[in-house]
Amino acid sequence: MGLELKNVSKSYSGKKVVDNLNFSIEKPGVFGLLGSNGAGKTTTIRMMLGIINKDEGEISWNGKPVKRENVNFGYLPEERGIYPKTLLFDQFMYFARLKGMKKDKAKVEIEYWAKKLGLEEYLHKPAEQLSKGNQQKVQLILAILHKPDLLVLDEPFSGLDPVNTQIIKGIIEELISNNTYIVMSSHQMPVVEEYCRDILLLNKGKTLLQGNLEQIKNNYGSKNILIETADDISKIIAKEKIIEQKVNSYEIAVSSEEMPKQFLKTLVDNNVNVKKFEIKTPSLHQIFIDKVGE
Repeated sequence: MGLELKNVSKSYSGKKVVDNLNFSIEKPGVFGLLGSNGAGKTTTIRMMLGIINKDEGEISWNGKPVKRENVNFGYLPEERGIYPKTLLFDQFMYFARLKGMKKDKAKVEIEYWAKKLGLEEYLHKPAEQLSKGNQQKVQLILAILHKPDLLVLDEPFSGLDPVNTQIIKGIIEELISNNTYIVMSSHQMPVVEEYCRDILLLNKGKTLLQGNLEQIKNNYGSKNILIETADDISKIIAKEKIIEQKVNSYEIAVSSEEMPKQFLKTLVDNNVNVKKFEIKTPSLHQIFIDKVGE
């Protein structure tokens, strides 16, 4: 049955920061909770996990009200939350014991995840000796050590270099294969597109958009053309709506049904060396900008 929120609201000092929120996660996988800064994401997460009380509505896990005894959850907060002077192994063991793990089992899991995330050499060192990226990996281990059924990841790739980003992606894929329910909040739209089956987009506490991500993109009502070329085509695209421009690539909006054919013909007639020409659905990044910008 998973996680379900019905008509959930929360106010601070008379201001509604979450306004009549409704969504459910019925199958294991990754659900994207998105929104700009101050949209109400963190408040929603804290209510989901029972950290703060809701003002109105219902939050349930497998049909029961969300309480610590009903939900085996893990939480990776955006803020750093480890003890800088304490040895990593002792921190891992402390949190494992808080979650009811036996010492022998906890030791096995600590060693497994430390090796998986490249932290073996730091196990008997204080956390303050680690880089920010490695501290982020420590927090991830603390969130998954006890094999939670529900895992909340708030900006899981914050402060990570490309190598460590790839490592964390591998961990998320492993968790998905183990049927973990994951709620991911992130500003990195390509990552959300890669992992999230369903999304909810918040703005000022209200739902702007929700549902299956592929359906949202396919039904968005617009298409774009992606062109890759090393040639200068600035004059050719001058009158078009440019969605995004990078070195040697351009994404422009499709203005009519015939426009892609005509545009490709113009490129060919001008002897442009086209490496790639693709008609694509808008990215989640573009949808986010369009909806929140409105």
